[in-house]
Amino acid sequence: MATAISRVRPDQSRVSALAERCSSILERLRDGAQSRRADDRRQPTFTIGRAADLVGRTPAAIREAEKDGRLPEVDRTESNRRVGYTLAQLNDMRGVFGTRPWRAADDPCAILAVQNFKGGVGKSTLSVHLAQYLAIKGYRVLLIDCDSQASASTLFGYIPDLDLEEGDTLYPFLRQDELTSLEYAIRPTHFDGLDLIPANLRLFQSEYELAARMARGQGALLDRLQQGIASVAGRYDVVVIDPPPALGAISLSVLRAANALVVPVPPTVMDFSSTAAFLAMLDETMQVLLEHGMNTELNFLRFVASKVDENKSMQRELMGLMGQLYGNALVRTPLKDSAEIDNASARLMTVYELEGPTTSRSVRERCLTYLDGVNSEIEVDIRSMWPSHDSRLRREGLA
Repeated sequence: MATAISRVRPDQSRVSALAERCSSILERLRDGAQSRRADDRRQPTFTIGRAADLVGRTPAAIREAEKDGRLPEVDRTESNRRVGYTLAQLNDMRGVFGTRPWRAADDPCAILAVQNFKGGVGKSTLSVHLAQYLAIKGYRVLLIDCDSQASASTLFGYIPDLDLEEGDTLYPFLRQDELTSLEYAIRPTHFDGLDLIPANLRLFQSEYELAARMARGQGALLDRLQQGIASVAGRYDVVVIDPPPALGAISLSVLRAANALVVPVPPTVMDFSSTAAFLAMLDETMQVLLEHGMNTELNFLRFVASKVDENKSMQRELMGLMGQLYGNALVRTPLKDSAEIDNASARLMTVYELEGPTTSRSVRERCLTYLDGVNSEIEVDIRSMWPSHDSRLRREGLA
């Protein structure tokens, strides 16, 4: 009987062999899909009408600025049509027209964690689309991937454990006290104004190291991420953090660093139950941190109904329950399940960077409506943190 059990139990050599085979296949996928990788990706382009909307001026004002030399002429096709404005060109326009949405120097940097207790709730999808949305709107954004599964890094075209070393991640900063800045890990993306600190599987090792050191009384380690973000925060308006789906050492560090929290919640019984457990543990954790002199201050806490399929009656019922329970803390726009998001993810991309629909135009437009609706509400919450935006929010009827 013992022999039979040993034959079916995977041993280390089998696991090692499978890991090597998987890595080999991933490498072939990477080499065969160069256009999907981060180094070869192009930033999105916008028509003059869309550019004018995003910049806050009219198409005529853009054309006039190009004629008088304040803006360079955009490239044109052989038929003399504009090829489209890049995000970098939009940001140049914002500088010329004085419409940059940046925070004032004495406004706090918004450090926003997208967090839940359970995986598969759309956490990384929301994190990356939010970061890209904010970059498109002209904010200076840093996205920090703290999850060793590295889903956010993958959506930027990286195959983490082939393209990235442990020195490219948070790992060295969390384990080496002599490092004083996260500058070494920041890399630009193909979205102008959006930088990334990526992750890979090695980051998982830091969970054990941090826990062991904290057990020896080094509780200040929970402040390392906060210190790292502070070292580069002057360059950004918003820092979006994608933490692991658990309240481990890294997630506690994220909680210490964040001043806002967004919780994605699919309207299913299991996910709702898991979120309830997450909130209970979050409350307990914040209380323990406070007892140890580590206060956690959240400027806002928002819930996003994610991966919603309103064709399912149970989901409709749970959506109603969530509305009653969370009240104004629930983002009004649901992030509905969409084939556009799935198809973009299969290409290691997001909906915001696809040049056209992967399904149909109507499906794509609905998906963008949901994404923009969710992200615009969070954008208002972020701007509400900044005293310099008070008068602008009132003028826009958003205060």
